[in-house]
Amino acid sequence: MHFTSAEITAWIGAFLWPFFRIAAMFSSAAVFGIRALPMRLRLMLALAVSLVLAPLAGPMPAVELMSAEGFIITGQQIIIGVAMGFVLRMVFAALELAGEMIGSLMGLGFASLIDPQNGVQVPVVSQFYVLLATLMFLALNGHLMWIEALAESFQLLPVGLTGIAPDGAWALVGFASQVFGWAVRIALPVVAALLVVNLAFGVLARTSPQLNVFSVGFPAALLIGLALVLMTLPAVLLKVGPLTAEGLEQVGRVLAAGR
Repeated sequence: MHFTSAEITAWIGAFLWPFFRIAAMFSSAAVFGIRALPMRLRLMLALAVSLVLAPLAGPMPAVELMSAEGFIITGQQIIIGVAMGFVLRMVFAALELAGEMIGSLMGLGFASLIDPQNGVQVPVVSQFYVLLATLMFLALNGHLMWIEALAESFQLLPVGLTGIAPDGAWALVGFASQVFGWAVRIALPVVAALLVVNLAFGVLARTSPQLNVFSVGFPAALLIGLALVLMTLPAVLLKVGPLTAEGLEQVGRVLAAGR
């Protein structure tokens, strides 16, 4: 049995081009691309998912892998994967930003821990929200829904010379701007209550100058803030499902734009 170089190149491309898209998504997305997960394990996971999804990716373009067009196709697949991972990272960034706003009003803005997802320091409250949201994401099978979105992405935007349209790029930018609105809505109950507490201590400091408000107000704001965080935690965790669903819809809009 003899195989031509064109056939061998087509078989390699049929696996490599989907692999580039999948590996780029796993490298840039939250949960999948956390720094605590070894690079070798992420690579093995991307290879395993590529073996399953490559037969579902549809026909590959008849292009030499090492040609100029082949490099363009490879770059397009990496950009598509990074865009999908960016959407998932923005979902968790909303919770992280909400925790940062709450922590600064509680007096915990200076207390930071190393974020295992990004390898940078984030406030304690943000880290608390992100860890619980990650557990909720896995409990809701969000990782499976995202892999399903990867499989559907090859139908919405097949492997080829065309990548994300300009309308899709603008939709991605608009989605990033929505993160701030989500973060404000998530943090608003606790932030409003803590503002009332700080206002009450301001009035107390004005009426009783002999009272050391700093020694009393800081632990009181901390305790009240922790109580409010615990009270609003169920509502915050219930936001993970809708945020994940919105992220998946946004991925569809980005990939299908310009069709």
